[in-house]
Amino acid sequence: MRLPSPRRTRSALAVLVLFVLLVGGVLSMRSVPLAEPSTVSGLPHSAQSWIVDHRQGLLPTATAQPAFVVYYRTDHRPLGGAAVAAVRASLPRLVAAVASAPPRSTSAPLGGVVLSTNREVAVVTLAVSSEPSANAVADRVLALRRTLAHLHPRDVSTAVTGGPAFTADLGQVFNGADTTLLIATVVVVAALLVLTYRSPVLWLVPLLVIGLADQVAATVAGHLAPHLGLRLDGSSTGIAEVLVFGAGTDYALLLIARYRDELHREADRFRAMRRALGRTGESVLASAATVTVSLALMLSASVMSVRALGFASGIGIVVAALFALFVLPAALLVVGRGAFWPLVPRVGDQRDGGRVFARVGAAVARRPRVVLLATLVVLALAATLGIGTRTGLSTTERFTARPESVVGQEVLASAFPAGSSEPVVVVTPTSSLTRTEAVARTVPGVVALSRGPASATWAELDLTTDAPPSSSASYALIDGLRHRLAAAVPRAAVGGDSATNLDLAHYLNRDALRLSILILLVVVVVLLVLLRSLVAPLLLLGTVLASYVAAMGIAWFVFRHVLGYPALDTGTAFYAFLFLVALGVDYNIFLTARAKEESERAGPAAGMLSALRSTGGVITSAGVLLASVFLVLGVLPLITLTQVGVIVCTGVLLDTLLVRTVLVPALALALGRWFWWPHRTGAGPDPG
Repeated sequence: MRLPSPRRTRSALAVLVLFVLLVGGVLSMRSVPLAEPSTVSGLPHSAQSWIVDHRQGLLPTATAQPAFVVYYRTDHRPLGGAAVAAVRASLPRLVAAVASAPPRSTSAPLGGVVLSTNREVAVVTLAVSSEPSANAVADRVLALRRTLAHLHPRDVSTAVTGGPAFTADLGQVFNGADTTLLIATVVVVAALLVLTYRSPVLWLVPLLVIGLADQVAATVAGHLAPHLGLRLDGSSTGIAEVLVFGAGTDYALLLIARYRDELHREADRFRAMRRALGRTGESVLASAATVTVSLALMLSASVMSVRALGFASGIGIVVAALFALFVLPAALLVVGRGAFWPLVPRVGDQRDGGRVFARVGAAVARRPRVVLLATLVVLALAATLGIGTRTGLSTTERFTARPESVVGQEVLASAFPAGSSEPVVVVTPTSSLTRTEAVARTVPGVVALSRGPASATWAELDLTTDAPPSSSASYALIDGLRHRLAAAVPRAAVGGDSATNLDLAHYLNRDALRLSILILLVVVVVLLVLLRSLVAPLLLLGTVLASYVAAMGIAWFVFRHVLGYPALDTGTAFYAFLFLVALGVDYNIFLTARAKEESERAGPAAGMLSALRSTGGVITSAGVLLASVFLVLGVLPLITLTQVGVIVCTGVLLDTLLVRTVLVPALALALGRWFWWPHRTGAGPDPG
């Protein structure tokens, strides 16, 4: 037996050291701060809410946003005169907490204490300054809350709500999100790797490599994004981090499994690694290309958050694939066979792996058409669970917890019109202000109207409505107002937080339809190139779509009847579609690429069964790991991320355990050589 050359070991070590030095250089770059959560700035300039925001910047109080301090008693008793007097006395200190300088106009929304009819709730409206830093809104709100902690009257509770407060609470969700997600993800990945390899050493190698890849990807994306006009926030970087760990570990599992197989046949670990890379490299590159191109298409979206997510995740997938194909092999070669201890692979060892999937394949092969029909029925029944799915969450429904802004909104809505905390804003030509007021008063649901700041060109009008913020009722009111103003005052624009969310839903839905079609085309093209077949790619795409629809049905049942969510958030279905189609097809790529290789030698039926037996364990491990990693998104108290995590987790498990294990083999066995048409397979017999 010829031992590996020390020179080749040193070469592998040199490659590893070189990458470590490059990683150190990248990580030493100064970190770029994430953007404050913002929706209106990420909308196209044709959106009315963006137009309103832009015009507000031209008004005297351009840097002020209204926030509401709500005073109430938890026992629902009226506020006494002493309590109201104490609130009035605290006003100067509250103003100082939220403004870096006095408001530049006497029309700034600073008022006295407004009491509800039953005197159970008192409200103070403040102008929250957004100068001088990018995160000033959240900073001012947090300063206000700290001030209130020492100022509110005895036995009286306070809550700060309104647009700035929701912005601050959303920012708090992502403060430390990277650390929370990283810790949770690492724990999940480490536990599953230990269970997979049953080795106290081997799991560390891929975990460290992918962990470095994650940090490099985050640093590179953070530094490149501003040069492309992109603003990354905690949501985009958090999902990208999960994606890097999930996809990167999948690539590592595939490579290590093939490397271990080769070590059973080859004494020279370098030659074994060369063969393993040659066999798995094409599948990994095809998978990474599918996901990366799909994510790159998101750069054409009209909404900034979609572009940012596509960019950060695309960079992550590229870096993860590079580390899996270059750094991981070098690391495995340096540590040698001992990394697999105590199950060290030896040449000629008898392997008993794949027995479970061999039995599954044999069962499918006995009656492939019956199995095919039964599997399709199961997926169809799962899909029917999604009948009646609702989309659209109000502002207070978007958190899994109840932050202070939600509490304040609920208390405010119990004593004042529901839309008091988020007025609908109309910016109109100053010369048309009177006409705009007249039109606004005719809109059902508008209960109060007040003039805001004005210049010689533009004037602001603030409308209080009886519709909860960002609810279907508020959206209907805004649509009606826009329709009437378009006929009477064409240059008027309607904005505010609810209008912004309405515009976001409109542009997201438009982007989702176009991008979904393009992503499906990308998947088909990649499969055509990889499999050199016309039939198999279309069938595989159909199976991925079937698992997506089934996953949506199962997830909606969980959301509605287990978790109690009233609806899907805007964009949830699209993000889930993106990740499930782009990632779900990975397991079909891994299986069918191996089946194509085996079919050329043994025929289509034997090739598919051999591929299922040899890849079943590793693909199942990869699928369970990826599903678990996406479920980690639920550690953040934001319903959108929880919903995306649950849907992707469900879909990946369906892809791994049912579609790839049963449905795809049944299709291939039922069709025989036609599955690979026009590619020619080996001379083995088709299933009878």
